[in-house]
Amino acid sequence: MIKNPKDIGAINMSGIIGTSLNIAVVGGGIGGLVSAYLLAKAGARVTVYEASDQLGGLGTFFQYRNVYLERFYHCMLPSDRHLLGVLRELGLEDEIYWKETSFGFMRDGQLYGLNTPLELLRFSPLSLVDRIRVGLTGLWGSVCSSNGLDDVTCVEWLSRISGHRAFETFWKPMLQAKFGDRYHEVPALWFWTRFNREKGGGKKECKGYIRGGYRRIIAALAEAIEAHGGTIRLQASVEKLDLTEDERLIVHVAEDNPHVYNRIVITAPIFALRKAMADGQLASVAEKIDAGIDMQGVVNAVFTLRRGLTKHYWVATIDEEIPFQGIVESTTLLEKTDTAGVHLVYLMNYVHRTDLRFHQSDAEILDAYMIGLKRLFPDLVDEDVIDRFVFRSPFVEPIYTTGYQQRKPPITLLPGKLYLATTTQVYPVVTSWDGAAGLAHKVIDELLSQA
Repeated sequence: MIKNPKDIGAINMSGIIGTSLNIAVVGGGIGGLVSAYLLAKAGARVTVYEASDQLGGLGTFFQYRNVYLERFYHCMLPSDRHLLGVLRELGLEDEIYWKETSFGFMRDGQLYGLNTPLELLRFSPLSLVDRIRVGLTGLWGSVCSSNGLDDVTCVEWLSRISGHRAFETFWKPMLQAKFGDRYHEVPALWFWTRFNREKGGGKKECKGYIRGGYRRIIAALAEAIEAHGGTIRLQASVEKLDLTEDERLIVHVAEDNPHVYNRIVITAPIFALRKAMADGQLASVAEKIDAGIDMQGVVNAVFTLRRGLTKHYWVATIDEEIPFQGIVESTTLLEKTDTAGVHLVYLMNYVHRTDLRFHQSDAEILDAYMIGLKRLFPDLVDEDVIDRFVFRSPFVEPIYTTGYQQRKPPITLLPGKLYLATTTQVYPVVTSWDGAAGLAHKVIDELLSQA
């Protein structure tokens, strides 16, 4: 059971490293929870600080009827070895189920499947020559080396292989859907990694989900942390990180006395980190993080429907008049017992947190999204919609630029003291729960080796 925010007691545990390490983990998303779990399992005394009232980060959830639904869509891939390894340790592996899924592309009101060579050959918005070149691009992406792709933009690389017309019609809209007007800066390595993760070495697209939802993963990690003597504090926003005169680390939380630790692992967004370290002895450490790194946000609507829209799990909606860029129809993957029997649809609009669209009211967003859905599906009527919800996140994924691999923040900010495990460091691995779990393993391995 999660401790009360005011209860910071720690239990001594014996383990690989004994109880000499008293470690704070700032951030209770998947990266923070896996980090805390690995540390607690190794024998450290761990305290997790989460600013909100719920663990999970982008995996947070809300209750709907008799189930819990994610605020932002989630799924697993067979290639997610880090996440699947954690679930195996937690005894949850047998609770995962897998299904074949598919991808669709909507343009000018027409829905195209793009999952087989034959479907690509039928994609009429491209000429036959361009369709073949797009197919060869995918083939080349699955076998070519990633060397040098971090220094070349997606625009350059995809235009060279697929051709300018195919890039403008096919690739550019999807890049814009993810990165807005910053799409032209994204390295080709981002595309290469993403493409190969989705395919996972197999011929058919396959995705997985866990019975009871991602809330089960969050709960299992929290229970495991506490079973090993760790403490989890909710609604505990870290306002300042600093050093004592004898160079021990201090965590300041609002309306609470400062607490001293041997090590700190930061998994919260780097923007909060810079602010927390700005006016103390750690200010110079914050300079190790490139101030030019920015992140994209998302405005996400969740619709529960009486019927499905398409047979595809994910559909790109490439139309300037549509206020969202993608439709994830989770019901094509999730069992009915995990959706309370309704059809579950996520509508995503990736926008920067300073964008006016990010700050629209829920009513404005939902009305606009409903109009967009009716434009795409003219037979959809108001009675088909059961419920609608809006969720926002300002920090979803870094806005990558060429050379990002050399500029991403280091794991160790202050040797033997301060460590970083955030979304900005996962690249070139795809931003996902698996990527976060893999980074957590790397960071904790480094911390323990230095201990």
